[in-house]
Amino acid sequence: MTKIDALRRFLLPCFAPSATSSSAATPTKKRLSTSLRDDADLDSSSAAAAQDSDPSSPSAASVTSSVAQPRPSKSMVIGTIFGHRRGHVWFCVQHDRLSTRPALLLELSILTHQLVKEMRFGLVRITLECDDRSDLATCPLRSVPVWSLHCNGPKLGFAARRKAGDKVRLMLKTMESTTVGAGALPAGFGFGSGTSDSDGPVMYMRANYEHVIGSADSESFHLINPDQCPGQELSVFLLRSRNSV
Repeated sequence: MTKIDALRRFLLPCFAPSATSSSAATPTKKRLSTSLRDDADLDSSSAAAAQDSDPSSPSAASVTSSVAQPRPSKSMVIGTIFGHRRGHVWFCVQHDRLSTRPALLLELSILTHQLVKEMRFGLVRITLECDDRSDLATCPLRSVPVWSLHCNGPKLGFAARRKAGDKVRLMLKTMESTTVGAGALPAGFGFGSGTSDSDGPVMYMRANYEHVIGSADSESFHLINPDQCPGQELSVFLLRSRNSV
C-alpha cells in the first residue's frame, strides 16, 4: 500500500461519499436545532426560577444576573484541511464556498501524515495560542500572525497566518461545488513552505464547522459530522493568554 493510499484510507472514512452543498443542509439543521433547543430549555428554566422566587430576594437577583450574561456567538462556516502528503497541514475557513478569499488561512507546522495518525483515534484537538504582548493584546484573533501549536496536548511547533495565493485560490475554486467531502486533488498546486508540484496530489477534508466566539480572546471551530458517518471529533481553538501583571 502506497503512502497516498494510506492517507486516503484514513481520510475518506471520516465522511460519506462526497456530497454537494444540498446534502450538507441536514447536519447543519440538526446541529442548529440542538443548539436552539438547549437555549430554549435554559430560558424556560431561568424563567421558572424567577417566578418561584421573591423579586427582592438574593436568589432572584442571581437568576437575573445569570440570564443577563452574554452567550457565545455561534455560526456555521466551511472548513477545509488540506496539504501535500509530504508537506504541512493547512486550515482554511470560508463563510461562502463560492468565495476564493478565505476568512482565515493558517499553515500549521504539523505534517499531513502526523495529523492522519492522530485522526485514527477519532479525536483531534488543535490548540493555537498567542500571548497578550502590546501589539497583539487588542487585535482580532484572526489577525494574529504567529501561534504556538498544540495537538492533543503536546506542543508540535507553530502556525502562521497566510494570505491566499493564486494556487490556493485555484484550489478553492476547484472545490467550490463541494461542501462535504474528502479525497485528493491532482498535482499542480505546489503551495506551502518547501513544497513543489513534484510533491504529488493534495489531500483534503472539507466539511461544515460550528464557529463559536467565546470572547475577544477565544474562538473555536468544531467539525460537524454528516449523518450516517463514523464519529470524528475535530476542533481548532484560537486562544489568547492573558498574563497577570
